[in-house]
Formats: sequence, structure tokens, C-alpha cells
Amino acid sequence: MAELELQKENIEYEQFLGQGTSDAVVRGEFLIPDTHPDVLEILMLDVRPVISNKEVMQDKVYVEGQLNYNVLYLAREDENMGVHSVNYSDKFSSYIDISGVEYRMNCEIECYVEHINSSIINERKIGVEGILTIRSDVFNNCNIPIVRDIIDSDEIQTLKNPAEVDRLVCRDEFEMPFSSNVQIPMDKPQIDKILKQDLNIHKQDITLSEGKVNISAFVKIDTVYRTKDSQELYTVQDDVYVNKEFEVGSVNDSMMCLNKFNIGGIEIQVEENDLGENRILNLDSKIVVDASIITKEQYDVIEDAYSPKSIIEIDKEKYKLNVLHGHNSTEIIVKDNIELSKDEPLPVQILTTKGNVIITDKKIIDNKLMIDGVVKVNVLYKNNVEDKCGYSNISEELPFSTFLEIQNIKEDMQFIVKSMLESIEASIEANTIAVKAIIHVCGYVMYSISKDILTSVNKKDEAKPEKKASLTIYIVQPGDNLWSIAKHYSTTVEQLISLNGIDPIQLIKPGDKLLIPGRALI
Repeated sequence: MAELELQKENIEYEQFLGQGTSDAVVRGEFLIPDTHPDVLEILMLDVRPVISNKEVMQDKVYVEGQLNYNVLYLAREDENMGVHSVNYSDKFSSYIDISGVEYRMNCEIECYVEHINSSIINERKIGVEGILTIRSDVFNNCNIPIVRDIIDSDEIQTLKNPAEVDRLVCRDEFEMPFSSNVQIPMDKPQIDKILKQDLNIHKQDITLSEGKVNISAFVKIDTVYRTKDSQELYTVQDDVYVNKEFEVGSVNDSMMCLNKFNIGGIEIQVEENDLGENRILNLDSKIVVDASIITKEQYDVIEDAYSPKSIIEIDKEKYKLNVLHGHNSTEIIVKDNIELSKDEPLPVQILTTKGNVIITDKKIIDNKLMIDGVVKVNVLYKNNVEDKCGYSNISEELPFSTFLEIQNIKEDMQFIVKSMLESIEASIEANTIAVKAIIHVCGYVMYSISKDILTSVNKKDEAKPEKKASLTIYIVQPGDNLWSIAKHYSTTVEQLISLNGIDPIQLIKPGDKLLIPGRALI
């Protein structure tokens, strides 16, 4: 038996295997540094999760990371109370169960704090406890050895059918370092201590051109600081444009990019100006973009083969293909007024507003990808109480619902939803805090198909028996087509069309009678 030479092409694609979620309990006790005064009241707690390691194992994903805590608290300063801050970090790890995933597959991780509480254990110790939600999307890099043709075998009949594949062009992590240099204006006092900083990526954009990937975004930076001889808090903002072009040889503008933007490590430094005052605020960080670039391609795949003159054996293998059915995106505005309780002091000035978007539910109904979520809002404001520190914090969850229209989607299809907070702002309206957030939501819907792909063709040494001269009348059965009949009777589709005067685009149906040319007896 001789193996025939095949013209093959390996097509790499990325198969979405599934999504899993786990909740991890986080708790810790942290001492106040000796350089800081005693805690009287916790004003605000921020938590920023940072993923340090992720690894796909058999039927699960292992995630390691660090929780960076920023605690604003009130402390006694002579006759008044002032605001101080402490920063802590703590490690976490968790397993996410996802059936069918295996070692070395690709995964994307999203991590957010479901809720967090803080408490004062004593005047020198703070306790935190909460729930951390970790979500993972797992992808498998696959290769299909597509057979494009059979070399030097004109007698071989081949059945080719088009296959649409979302070919993976590139999966990479792109890093874009950036710096912020802010000069504190002379109408504000100089910096003594930085209390907190919030960074939010917005206006994200990725454009593809011939051999290049251009990534751009803005990073809004809000800084809260205090001066040396005053209990007053001050804020300063910056909005940094970050742009970088990367060379990726096989990319062009017809392709699509699935991406996720994250902030990397942050380094802050306060420097003196020419007058020797602490008025220069330098920040160094980076945007990290996980990107998968895909292109939709059509291939004529040989799915079956036979020879009217010789005996051949073919081997097939079943492959599961993941096809991107469609995608869409939208921007929604979430607006609400946060009512203050009777025992909460009234706001007179908003200092800083922070928000996080969390998707709580998603499903497909009637050609729509329905999405529910909340915007977790945290507002630090100056209040109307003068005999205390004069600052308060309020948190609220603002719900939202939206949908993405994607034609011809079905409830059993797979999908991925990504959300980004474009902007958030708060203002004072009639003793309430009015919040307005703009959220960008995008969704990708996929489906899976199974295909039998030809992998090898072997020709046996013996030849088929000579054909009989007589004709055979064959009555078409359910499930028959010209290919299956020609293969069974060792003839060709062209001969059946010619002998029976069939229109090539005409479909045969059960009960039709076909003349079969003299056939071989095996």
C-alpha cells in the first residue's frame, strides 16, 4: 500500500472552551505603622486586585494575585481630626473549576471585589473581610491539517466543501509604558502626603493596518493629597494619552481584535520645584493589553475521496471548529441620585468619585444578548460638619440593563461580554449626590461545528475488477446525493450527469431513477 502525497496546510485557530467563576473569601489584619497616628474611624477602603500568575490545569484554572488596599481613616490631631491613609498588600490564590480545560491552554482573568468590609480591632490595628470574585475565559489553540489537494492523482475523485475558520493570527501581550507629570498650581498648597490615587483607562482603541497594530487609550488619574499644616484635602487630575505602534507581520485591516486593557504596576514620586516646594507629582505605570487577532477565512476542504480505477483507503479525523457568529457594542448612560440618610452629613463639595462595572447576568433572548450589571460607586466628599474632620464617604450600587442586537443568534450559542467604564462623575443636587456614568459594553457570540477532515489517502496495490458493460437502473433513496451514488458504483459525478442529462444545479430526490454506467464487481 502506498500513501499518496497530499498538499496540506496547517490552520491555527482559537477555540473558546468555556467560562468559570469562583468566589474567594479574603480577610486580614493590618497594623498601623509607627509613623501614623491612632485610628478613630475608617473613612474609606479601596481594594485593587492585581493578577500575578495564572495557569490552566486539568479541569481547572489556578490564579494567584495581590490585593492592594488603600485605607483612609480619621485620627486625632490636637483639637481636631485629620485624614490619614495607609497602604497594605496581601496575597490571594484560588481555583476555578471549568470542565474540559487542560494544561497550557490560554486563559483570560477578570477579578473584582464583590463586597468588602473594614473594622477597627483596636486603635493600632485594622481588619478587612470580603468576597473576591474571579472569572476566567479559557481558549484552546488548535491546528487543523487541512488537505487542499492530492498530488499527481488525476484519477482520484475528491469532495470539497467550503469551511469557514476564524484563524488565529496572533495572541500576545502588548505593554505600553506611560508617565504623568503634574505641576501643582500656586493657588493650591504643596503636597505633604498623597492619600489615594485612582487610575481609569478610557477611550480605548486598537486599529490594524498592514503589518502593524496601533493601540491607544487615555488614563485618567485622580490624586487626593493633604498639606503639612492643615486638615484640608485637595485633589489634582491628569488625563494621559498613551499610544504605541507594534509590528506584527501578518496583520491587516480586515482582521478583528479581541482585547482586554489593564493597568500594570504604579510608581509615584513627589519632587520639588525650582522654589524647593513639593509641587511636582510624577507617576510611572503601564497599560497591559491582552489581544487576540483573528481573521475569518474560507477554505475548500477535501472531506472525502475515492478512485473509480483503484482501491484507496482514507483516514478522517473529527475537528470541532469555533466560529464567531457576530459581535456588537453599545454605550449606555447610568444616572441616579444617591440619597443620604438622616445621620449622614450633607455634602458641600465632591472630592473624588470612583466606579467599577460588574456584569451580573447575561443571556440570549430573541436575537438579543441581554446584559444586566451594576456600577459600584464610591464618592469622597467634603461635608457641612465643622467640628469633625469635615469629610465623608458614601458607596452605592447603581443597576443597569442593556442589550446588543446580533442577528440570527440562538440561545445555545456561546458568548463573551466585556464592559469598560468610560467615565464617572458626581455632583451635588438638592442634598443628594447625583452620579452619571458612561459604560461601554461589547459582546461576541460564537458557535461550534464539527467537521470530518481528511488526513491521509492510501492506494492499495491491487486494482479494481473490470466493469461490466451493462447499465444499472438505480432508484434514489432518502439521503442519497450524486457523490454518494458515484462513489458506491465506482463512477464519477460527471458521468452520472452526462448519462442522465441532469442539470448540475438540480437536486435529485428520492424515487428518481438514474442510469448507472457499467460498474465494477468487488
